[in-house]
Amino acid sequence: MSTPFVEGFLKSSALVVLSEIGDKTFFIAALLAMRHARGVVFLGSWLALVVMTVLSAVVGAAVTTSVSPRATHNAATVLFFVFGARALRDSLSSGSSEDEDELAEVERELARKTRGGKRGEKGKRSRDRVSTVFAEAFAVTFLAEWGDRSQIATIGLAAQSDVAGVALGGSLGHALCTGVAVIGGRKLADRAQDGERVVGILGGVLFLCFGVHALVTGPP
Repeated sequence: MSTPFVEGFLKSSALVVLSEIGDKTFFIAALLAMRHARGVVFLGSWLALVVMTVLSAVVGAAVTTSVSPRATHNAATVLFFVFGARALRDSLSSGSSEDEDELAEVERELARKTRGGKRGEKGKRSRDRVSTVFAEAFAVTFLAEWGDRSQIATIGLAAQSDVAGVALGGSLGHALCTGVAVIGGRKLADRAQDGERVVGILGGVLFLCFGVHALVTGPP
């Protein structure tokens, strides 16, 4: 029988992997890695996601101290079912053009930031400095992840499961997704669009499974 830590760890890592493949933060890491050092982009993007994951887990834990366990459990259960249904609906109804639009939007945002940086130091390669690239990867990823579905789901998981397990599992899941993105670059981003529907369906099913599991086990 798994411990609460292991259960939270496995749930969180699986949730992040199936939610982040093909997500905006995935495209951001892939495109940044095409222009800058992969290691620096990975560290900046991943640490931003780790900070977001830890913050979400802390919020989830704080909810359990101010709200009754039954109310927290019921809210998280409803959240899983809603996210599962939405993920399935979006995956089954979306087309490749929507995925291409999202990738194009990320490219435009990064290009706009690049032009803005070059205005200040024309002819210089200041954006290639480690600190600048790291800061860009961290800031862009953090802002893109804020309010994302995986962040809210992490809060719900932390309200139900072991907080440390959720935080570590989510951090590992983000490390895997970000690592795959920076290694594969644009080619992998294009392929991620092709398989995003399948991944989205799997993610929706996973959310529904979490909801069913929560119904069966009941509040702590």
